[in-house]
Amino acid sequence: MPPHPHPVRRFLRRLLVGFVLMGFLVVGGTAFRVWQVARIDDRDRADVVVVLGAAQYAGRPSKVLEARLRQAKALFEEGVAEHIVTGGGRREGDRYSEAEAGKRWLVDHGVPDDRVIQVSEGNDTLGTLHAVAGEVMNRGWESAVIVSDPWHSLRARTMAEDAGLDAWTSPTHSGPIVQTRETQARYILRETAALLYYRGTHASADRIALDQEVG
Repeated sequence: MPPHPHPVRRFLRRLLVGFVLMGFLVVGGTAFRVWQVARIDDRDRADVVVVLGAAQYAGRPSKVLEARLRQAKALFEEGVAEHIVTGGGRREGDRYSEAEAGKRWLVDHGVPDDRVIQVSEGNDTLGTLHAVAGEVMNRGWESAVIVSDPWHSLRARTMAEDAGLDAWTSPTHSGPIVQTRETQARYILRETAALLYYRGTHASADRIALDQEVG
């Protein structure tokens, strides 16, 4: 008969296998939640609709940002909220903030100027949502429908709730981020990593999620 493995070695091997399995469960479970929340379009009445910023070019929203703005406008017209908050600061060399570009687009497309509140702070999801939450709560409001891309929804909602808002999501279902299965899979993996990083550190995950495009 072959000799039995040394008890310590056997224990370490089992411990390693346990850690690997646990890692797979955590990553897989998080990826499933990212996918699951991406499919939820919650249009319950709220105090505000919050549009997370994305790239803009000389005041003109990128296709990613425009898709979010169209979704926010539809929610406003349905009566989901009486105000829209646009979020996002300036990047180096920009004349306009993401929030300003978003407000200009909404007003140009028929949303009354006094119903759009721009919060031109934050260069990533975490910074933007902290600034937006402060503005919303300073006005005596507390609930928000977050508009972003589908795969970004869970992380955005988590950060909004941590910032003090009662938040749910109504993601876009158009635009370049949702066009192909390959793109969708890439963003799900990226958001899974970013959300795990945020949950572990409560720090910005913009380096992982490339927030210049996804908010």
